[in-house]
Amino acid sequence: MQAAVIEDIVGEFVVLKRSGSSYRGLSPFSSERTPSFFVVPSKGIYKDFSSGKGGNVVDFLMQYEKLTYPEAIRWLAGRYQIDIEEDEKSDQDVALQNEREKLSLLSEFARGYFSEQLMDTEEGVSIGLSYFHERGFSEDTIRKFQLGYCPDGWDTFSKAALEKGFSKDTMLKTGLSRERESGLYDFFRGRVIFPIHSIAGKTIAFAGRTLKADKGVAKYFNSPESELYNKSNVLFGMHLAKNAIVKEDNCYLVEGYTDVISLHQAGVENVVASSGTSLTDGQIKLIRRYTANITILYDGDSAGIKASFRGIDLILKSGMNVRVVLFPDGDDPDSFARKHSTSEIQDYVKSNARDFISFKVSLLSEEAGKDPIKKAALIKGIVESIALIPDAISRSVYLQETSRQLSIEERTLYIELNQILAKQPRDRQSAVAEEEGPKEEETPREEAIGLQATSEDGLLAQERDFVRLLLTYGDRMVKIATAAEGGEEKEIEVTVAEYLVHHLKNDDMRLNDEVLQQIVEEYLDLTIDDSLPETDNFTGHSDSRISGITSDLLISKYQLSENWTTKHLIYPETEEMLLKKAVKDCIHRLKLHKVQQMIRLLLEEISATTDTEKIEHLQREHHELLQMRKKISQYFGTVIL
Repeated sequence: MQAAVIEDIVGEFVVLKRSGSSYRGLSPFSSERTPSFFVVPSKGIYKDFSSGKGGNVVDFLMQYEKLTYPEAIRWLAGRYQIDIEEDEKSDQDVALQNEREKLSLLSEFARGYFSEQLMDTEEGVSIGLSYFHERGFSEDTIRKFQLGYCPDGWDTFSKAALEKGFSKDTMLKTGLSRERESGLYDFFRGRVIFPIHSIAGKTIAFAGRTLKADKGVAKYFNSPESELYNKSNVLFGMHLAKNAIVKEDNCYLVEGYTDVISLHQAGVENVVASSGTSLTDGQIKLIRRYTANITILYDGDSAGIKASFRGIDLILKSGMNVRVVLFPDGDDPDSFARKHSTSEIQDYVKSNARDFISFKVSLLSEEAGKDPIKKAALIKGIVESIALIPDAISRSVYLQETSRQLSIEERTLYIELNQILAKQPRDRQSAVAEEEGPKEEETPREEAIGLQATSEDGLLAQERDFVRLLLTYGDRMVKIATAAEGGEEKEIEVTVAEYLVHHLKNDDMRLNDEVLQQIVEEYLDLTIDDSLPETDNFTGHSDSRISGITSDLLISKYQLSENWTTKHLIYPETEEMLLKKAVKDCIHRLKLHKVQQMIRLLLEEISATTDTEKIEHLQREHHELLQMRKKISQYFGTVIL
């Protein structure tokens, strides 16, 4: 069940491709374009090597959707229609219930209410549904985007929400209701509704369009930002477009809700909208999860296009490729999509897409005319945009194109570019560091048996390897030589878990890492007679630290290609084939690192004391530890001088 669940749920949020017995894809937690996100259905876990995040399906929902543990459990229960019993909440518990959950429940209720009003009431059909039909939207499209209508009453929706048990405070925070001295009133009353969804398809906000001709009334109202909705990180239609964006390796960016809907209905689904707001870094990073290519679709409004130049600069700065398409006069993406077939739209976009240089030059050259000052400003503006591109080769290509189009020496452009780059080198480095995010610290490279002064990282690496072997191979049998009566050796067969735990207990060792030690203790507690615990006990653990580190240990970023055996008939030795050696090496390395740590701490204690008697005692301990280290090192065939 867990295998099917993680494959199903994660596949809804992240575009995955099968790779042997696992899946891989682009990280939803990082803007990196290298596939670093792995899902292993057989173990019910995932691991993202670019951000270090990992765990089971509950951990994924908590990290991706920012849910609490109870919320994630309820989400899954609702998804698979599983009833969960909960203790009856006190009034105080209800009051303390997570705010995001309350906002989410109200938003989902509102979406359903608005859809019902649109499709099943006389007012909704005659006003709202007729408007959508006039726009050319089919009922399938209307249901696909979950469009709706808010009745034109003063507080019709607000009363319905209160009757369902939603609090006034929650209603005000979502912006669905507003308050005057006379009481609550519906913010979206008399408007057709465009729900705004998270990338997972959850309703998080709304846009409402007025159908009145009054120019004093704003055409669109939008939900305010809340714990649920941050408009800078949301793109309208992304939950429906992400798979098509990956397939086409291109994202069409438009301005309005109806542009997205009409293009979808016409069969062009790799399209999203910035929803009337200026393009933000957060929105660009969201697109970058799925493609490095953005094509911006504009109507002929030159004023609006100039206002979008900042957005183009942000795209260039992120290292993405941007192209621009202008529709014929009188057309925008919405109207053009309603008049043309899928292939006609795609052909038009393909044949009319221009790189940002030729687009910007053609748009501003006519305005500059023969005025040398305006032309100089145009050239400087283009070079400033090119300076934002992180890739040096791309910058060079764009400079050559600018030189050709504007008939200006390439050397002059390079001088200007270098002056711009020289002004803010630190700012550029900071931006790159922020974009890439913190990198995981790599364990320092050690010699084969780590005989240098052992670092804390080195010891942690050995403790992690100990727990990895315990969880991965705990129930496997290995033959171990042991002393018998008369001094002879004989081989006995034990489980890997018995072998590892015996050495841990026999030497009275504890793991330094708190979480790893807790895993070992719980593993022993769950061991009943001859029955060893399953990895599910840890990958599905309620403590996210345990489930996260377990998933991290059980998934390898690198997998042996099947081509070695199927194509080349080469059969490399695997860890499983050499399991006895692997567990013995692990125990000896762990002991060696422990002794090294004890030696280091002892030397620090010796240097810190002036008590002669104590120093002598510590020196005897130090000598014993050195002998112990020498004995352990002999296992590896190493001589310590």
